[in-house]
Amino acid sequence: MTQDPQGFDKEPEVPDAEATTPEVPAESSVSDELGGGAAPSGDGAAESTASQDPKDAKDRQDIALTAQLDQARSALSERTQDLQRLQAEFQNYRRRVERDRIAVKEMAVANLLTELLPVLDDIGRARDHGELVGGFKQVAESLETVAAKMGLMQFGKEGEPFDPMVHEALMHSYSPDVTETTCVQILQPGYRIGERTIRPARVGVAEPQPGKPADQQDESASEKDDGGGPDEG
Repeated sequence: MTQDPQGFDKEPEVPDAEATTPEVPAESSVSDELGGGAAPSGDGAAESTASQDPKDAKDRQDIALTAQLDQARSALSERTQDLQRLQAEFQNYRRRVERDRIAVKEMAVANLLTELLPVLDDIGRARDHGELVGGFKQVAESLETVAAKMGLMQFGKEGEPFDPMVHEALMHSYSPDVTETTCVQILQPGYRIGERTIRPARVGVAEPQPGKPADQQDESASEKDDGGGPDEG
């Protein structure tokens, strides 16, 4: 009969895994699940609470709104200045265009009336010679009326002082009857449109006698009026 060898009659004992696992405190596992680490200190908690203060948040919001308002006001001021500058430029442009338009119109009228001056001169000579009669008279007067409506004005009369700005002297003489250079004959009348002279008056002028002051001329004239020389005894 065979016998079992000693030491192999029982199976070896295997330790239980659950029994060998060390126990972990419940609090540690909970803190690890929440992110690990120790709880914040007292100072950190106070700062976090202060940063979440509604008053501070409102102050920061007011500061941000004030900055935005200042920025909007600055942009509005710049746009207003740009608009005012553009408006001033437009007003200057409109005045310039209006001035140029008036100048072009006056130039066109002046050119037209300048071409009509010889016709007006012929009408004036015909009137001086008594030839302005009948239908020709009516046509001439109508033409002169239209020219006057367009701003044409005639100037130049005998006896007015000579002005080189508006008179053109074609004849010159001396006369004891004048005390200054005077227009004594109108050879061709002058014409102007407003303040613009389109043709000077062509005249004959007379000057005082040379070497005889105006006072002596006045005395001579008064002696002639009195009857001549001194009274006889």
